[in-house]
Amino acid sequence: MAQLQRKLGLWASVSIVIGAVIGSSIFMKPATMAAQLSSPLLLLMVWIVAGVVSLFGGMINAEIGCVLPESGGQYVYFRHMYGNFFAYLFGWSCFVVINTASISGVAFVFADYLGYFFKLPHFSPVVEHSISVVIPFIGKFYLLADIGVKFVAVLLIIAFTWINVQSLKAAGVVQVFFSVLKVAALLFLIGAIFFSGKGNVLNLTQDSPIFDHSLWKILPAFIAATTGALAAYDGWNNLGFVSGEIKDPQKNIPRGLIIGLTTCIFIYALTNEAYLYMLPIDTIKHSSLVASDALYKIMGVAGGGFVALLVLLSTADATNGNILPSSRVIYAMGEEQNFFSFTGKVSSKYHTPINALLLQGIWAIILVFIGSFDMLMDMFVFISWIFYGFAAYGIFILRKNMPTVYRPYKLKGYPYLPIIFIFFSMLYVGITLYNDINGYLAGKSPIINSVFGLVLVAIGIPLYWLFKRKEAEQ
Repeated sequence: MAQLQRKLGLWASVSIVIGAVIGSSIFMKPATMAAQLSSPLLLLMVWIVAGVVSLFGGMINAEIGCVLPESGGQYVYFRHMYGNFFAYLFGWSCFVVINTASISGVAFVFADYLGYFFKLPHFSPVVEHSISVVIPFIGKFYLLADIGVKFVAVLLIIAFTWINVQSLKAAGVVQVFFSVLKVAALLFLIGAIFFSGKGNVLNLTQDSPIFDHSLWKILPAFIAATTGALAAYDGWNNLGFVSGEIKDPQKNIPRGLIIGLTTCIFIYALTNEAYLYMLPIDTIKHSSLVASDALYKIMGVAGGGFVALLVLLSTADATNGNILPSSRVIYAMGEEQNFFSFTGKVSSKYHTPINALLLQGIWAIILVFIGSFDMLMDMFVFISWIFYGFAAYGIFILRKNMPTVYRPYKLKGYPYLPIIFIFFSMLYVGITLYNDINGYLAGKSPIINSVFGLVLVAIGIPLYWLFKRKEAEQ
């Protein structure tokens, strides 16, 4: 029987982290975050705090990945920590929300920015609202909205799925290539802004006149803004999904996670400061294309084109960076008969999990048609952090149940870092759920993103027993 092969080295591992993490949020979320906080120092703090917490999560995953270096990542980890049912529930969540919504959301932004160079077709508002799906207590979905953008996003998903079906090595080369170009382009953007001398250093510290210093106003706003930053950092756990295809995983997994995430924190913090250097916090609040507006003051119209090209590069890389590892969760589930068994097959010709890739692509395409960027990103980040908290607690379980297993990388700061991480995840999940429901009741959002994600996850519970019954009958 064909098996997955170890073909990914250190720099492919680093590029998977960077490729999955640096996508579209650094270009799409700053305006929303600035409106929530009204303070440049708090905005910088959000990026750093979210990055450090994500790094804690990466360090926790690094130790676990060294102990359990198998393809499937947290799906495999949860099976050892909590048993088959919880592992299945995570795997199902990855398929129905976490990984596929991430792929769809990033592809959606790629298509949106392609509209800067090419006019994409769309229906009139009347036609767009003619077909809708209403889910009680969740919201309303318009399937024909932004039809041109959605079709381009679909084509991007199909293209990268095809590359990943053909060759793991080719997908890895594409990942490294795009990641290097993306980082170089972002550093150029940062350098061009800071060395232009056309900004104002006071923008880095000057609060908006409407900034409220009350702790009870700052805390929920900080957590709400953290959603955007966590969306930008999400994807650091993807490396674990391809553990079984990484050369020398005990060394390359922790190195890939730490090098990749540290690079992302550095780039995000500098990019945020570059935006603020050029634009006051109140201007950023009302800018839908922050990077374009910042560069426009230096390069004019050409600045907008450069940023659009940078976003296309970044989101193409992130799409591939999510498609490549995420399909391995579906593959691992299928191989263990916890999902459709055909998804656990490896192509004898390509040595890739072809069926898992195809099923993942189909569902990601469906999510493109029912969602928007903000809906998809907020939904998958919320569900992700529920499981991140459980993963952090799981390191205590593994230390207890597998004390003699060799750990080439051992988490420094144990047990304090996992405790901090667990507390943060609980706080984030609770306040996000509260904010989402309040926003929906106040008419600020047509959909309760977090609740919709929970409903999709819950659908997987009866399916688990169906798969188990089918397995018992064989």
